[in-house]
Amino acid sequence: MGATVYAGGTTFRVWAPMASRVFVSGDFNGWGTWIELGNEFNGNFSGDVAGAVKGQKYKFITRNQWGSDAWRADPRSAWQENSTGSSIIYDHGEYWWNAQQYSSPGFNEMIIYEMHVGTFHDSPGFGPGNWNSAIARLDHVRDLGANMIKVMPAYEFAGDFSWGYNAAFPFAPESAYGHPNDMKRFVDEAHMRGIGVIFDVVHNHYGPSDLPMWCFSGDCLGSGGEYFYNDWRKSTPWGDTRPDYGRPEVRAYIRDSMMNLTHSFRGDGLRWDATKYMRTQNGSDTTAIPDAWRVFRSINREINATQPWKISIAEDFGGGDFITNDATSDTSGGAGFDSQWGGDFVHAIRAAVIASNDSGRDMNSVRNAITQRYSGRHTARVIYSESHDEVANGKARVPEEIWPGNAGSWAAKKRSTLAAGVVFTSPGIPMIFQGQEFLE
Repeated sequence: MGATVYAGGTTFRVWAPMASRVFVSGDFNGWGTWIELGNEFNGNFSGDVAGAVKGQKYKFITRNQWGSDAWRADPRSAWQENSTGSSIIYDHGEYWWNAQQYSSPGFNEMIIYEMHVGTFHDSPGFGPGNWNSAIARLDHVRDLGANMIKVMPAYEFAGDFSWGYNAAFPFAPESAYGHPNDMKRFVDEAHMRGIGVIFDVVHNHYGPSDLPMWCFSGDCLGSGGEYFYNDWRKSTPWGDTRPDYGRPEVRAYIRDSMMNLTHSFRGDGLRWDATKYMRTQNGSDTTAIPDAWRVFRSINREINATQPWKISIAEDFGGGDFITNDATSDTSGGAGFDSQWGGDFVHAIRAAVIASNDSGRDMNSVRNAITQRYSGRHTARVIYSESHDEVANGKARVPEEIWPGNAGSWAAKKRSTLAAGVVFTSPGIPMIFQGQEFLE
């Protein structure tokens, strides 16, 4: 699917189940003519285009059942000009990997550093940070003792400055961060320093803006078209753009995007954003979306069967063993995640160190936070006192929460260090957020 390079040309293949005809045009034909793709009569259209080579831009043109045409970027684009621009032909085989002998640490040895590429090592006034600027600071992460980097979503999103949770192209690295080869080199350089890379993925919603798959075939079905739910299940806190997990083709789209990260980009794990908003419509179990469980179970079972050393982490905050229990089949058992973010831990520890005196500290909650485990495994939770969510969204860094306006004080530094100490000495997989080591 997407654009696949072969000797002398490129094969284009796209899913457009409600289109009557699909064409492709690009640099290879001067954008002046449309090359029609063959109808496979299974929802897919495909064709070989001689002379279409890597680095050339292209777009699809879909014709709906009423004869209207629309230019579309490739939903499986491996490289984007930007979130509103053309797709670019890319050959994953062109990058030569250097770190051939890297192996991930065991789950019980992982120490995670959460990183946002756009701000990790940026130059104010010169755009966001990028893969190359982040590479320049990898020694710092290694010297801290971290052996895994959890990268906040880094595939193509609207604009250049974002946390990345508004991602629009799940197969294409964010263009503001550099070339796809730069993203591979980041992983390569991390591996050469003994550091693994966990990619943050968002499939509870897409966008909501600049979406190539929105009404892709030209029939919106009353909302977003074939990639999305078009009933009450479409609604999320971030827009009416929840993918339709009930469609096999959409499940394959999600699965393939994740395997692209673990195989083509050699990622060492996945952190799934807000899985509770995949398995429910509004976070309540009374609005369950059973289709999502097929996504969880099938992908986690595949990872465990083919690359069991790669970690799959859920951000669910549902607090249940069912998230990290084994997935026995696509339709039974737990969700099959290796670990999940420990929401109970962070809230209890932050509350204890932020409280101004002992009367405001609940040591029973601290004890429970330290001793809690999911699915009988200490490694089934990721524990932290700071994360991207915990330092924003109306919150702040722990030192600032302890003493607003005086985060550099002795008391604020000592108590925030105590929180970090609890993270590193409690059962679980410890994580810190970038800048936490500087009290920033």
